[in-house]
Amino acid sequence: MAMNERLIHEFKSAIRNIPDFPRKGIMFKDLTTLFRNRVLLGTLIEVLYDYYRDLGITRVVGIESRGFIAGSALAVKLGAGFVPIRKPGKLPAGSYRKEYSLEYGSDAVEIHKDALDDGDIVLLHDDLLATGGTSRAALDLIRLFPVKKIYINFIVELKFLNGRQLFTSPEDIYSVISYEA
Repeated sequence: MAMNERLIHEFKSAIRNIPDFPRKGIMFKDLTTLFRNRVLLGTLIEVLYDYYRDLGITRVVGIESRGFIAGSALAVKLGAGFVPIRKPGKLPAGSYRKEYSLEYGSDAVEIHKDALDDGDIVLLHDDLLATGGTSRAALDLIRLFPVKKIYINFIVELKFLNGRQLFTSPEDIYSVISYEA
């Protein structure tokens, strides 16, 4: 399904803006209102599927927690496995950990040590790219494995926060919706 201005408008209209969350001065983009609409969610998955269907993806890696929603549905549609990247202490088996800095502190993400196989073609997926810290940490975890190729996808990109600048290597980055300001 090809993206067009009408579809972008429909997606954007379904996203709820929440001022001053999680702290004052931030306008939070809440995608749960898009996800609850079965027609728009299905359309979103079709858009993502059309973009990635011929790339041989074997694993979709979703970042906790909203990256699990469309990421797992897309994995099924692509015939790929799904791998979660989680906050510390949430994975039950041996895992790799990557810490990263935030505007207001630090955090970390983890992936199971047996999550990816030699030669996997990976799609790293999350709902939103803002400053990029979490996504970059997730990418660094994936790079611990001898995967063949990595693609990166976001449903929404807040371009004015310049998160894309943290990705300096040749991974293909695709955002369905972007906000310039």
